[in-house]
Amino acid sequence: MPEQLPSDEHWMGRALELAAQAAGQGEVPVGAVVVLEGREIGAGFNAPISGCDPTAHAEIRALRDAAARVGNYRLSGATLYVTLEPCTMCVGAIVHSRISRLVFGATEPKAGAVESARRTLEEPRLNWMVEAVSGVLADQCSKTISDFFSRRRREIRQRREQTSGKE
Repeated sequence: MPEQLPSDEHWMGRALELAAQAAGQGEVPVGAVVVLEGREIGAGFNAPISGCDPTAHAEIRALRDAAARVGNYRLSGATLYVTLEPCTMCVGAIVHSRISRLVFGATEPKAGAVESARRTLEEPRLNWMVEAVSGVLADQCSKTISDFFSRRRREIRQRREQTSGKE
C-alpha cells in the first residue's frame, strides 16, 4: 500500500502557523509553504515592515527559501500553499519559479491576482501554467486576517482616545 501524503488541509494548517508568526511580529498574517513530494522544502511569512522590503511577502520568502534549499530557482512539481490569494507580484514569482500547483485559503477582493481582482494565471501568453485551487481552510484563513485588522483598528482607536484626552 503506497504511503499516504499529507493533505492540502495539513499544509494549509502549516501556512496558518506561519501566518501567526507574522502577526506576532506586527505583520499582516500571511503564511506560505512550498511542498515537493510530500515534504516541506520552503516556508515564509509576511515581513515587509520588519524587513523594510516591499517584496517580502510570504510567497516570495517561501519561494526563495525553497529555491535555496533545492539549489534551483525552478521548482516544477512543487505546490505552494498560502493563506491569502496572491497579488500580481507573487503570481509573477510563482510562474517564474515554475510552481506546478498553487493552493490558497482566503480570497483577496482588492488585490487578489488569481480569481478576485485579476485572473493573471489565465493569461494566454504565460510560458508556464499553474494549477490553482482556492478555498482550502478559507474560513480559518479569512478569520486570521479579519481578526488582525480588527485588533489593529481597535489599537489605533485606543491610541487616538488616549492622545485626545491629554489636550
